[in-house]
Amino acid sequence: MTEGTDDAGSRLDRIERLLASGERDLVPAWRRATSGEPRWAVTAVILVAVALQLLLPHRLALQPYWALPALELVLLAGLIAANPRRVEPRTRRLRMLGLALIGVISLANGWSAVRLVADLVSGSAGEDAVPLLLTGGGIWLTNVIVFALWYWEWDRGGPMARVLGRQQHPDFLFVQMQSPEVAPPDWEPAFLDYLYLSFTNSTAFSPTDVMPLSRWAKMLMMLQSSVSLVTVVLVVARAVNILN
Repeated sequence: MTEGTDDAGSRLDRIERLLASGERDLVPAWRRATSGEPRWAVTAVILVAVALQLLLPHRLALQPYWALPALELVLLAGLIAANPRRVEPRTRRLRMLGLALIGVISLANGWSAVRLVADLVSGSAGEDAVPLLLTGGGIWLTNVIVFALWYWEWDRGGPMARVLGRQQHPDFLFVQMQSPEVAPPDWEPAFLDYLYLSFTNSTAFSPTDVMPLSRWAKMLMMLQSSVSLVTVVLVVARAVNILN
């Protein structure tokens, strides 16, 4: 009797394992619960944004010029301390900390962009084309990072919510979602995918291979394209005028 019960139990375990394996094969990784993505990519890019802010002319930053970059580093250190290796769901406060960090970076770069545009319009941006192009390029690149962070933080509720796989309707449609046969079975969007989305939107001023589906995603991409276009046109126009 015990052997029969053990055999039945082992068969049931094998059936459950097969069903679980079949479910993993049928349901793509981005639609089911998975382990959090590694933190190194988003951490490295945020450090690049902080460095770019510190390299900008001090007149373009909120004073004291080091205050917001220092606050960003403190917030980033808190996130790393809570989730040092992977971006995993923990508490609501941790998500608010991440949103606060992106908000501070956005504020710092938005202020610098507005001050640069004001200087260009008033003609007080300087008479040297090279520093002007470098400044405009730094603000443009930081803008790419800022919007990549927002896309990453808001798509399907953010990286911590995506780990749980509960929200099935994506805000951004990646190629691998439409054609899963071109990607590994464990593929799901990570921060570098959103960084690529942000970069192409800032250079092409329109979607390329990633389509926005929700209204907020469309509006945010439209805002990014507008900011990028204004920055590039004004900076390049002024630089060409100086060179001529």
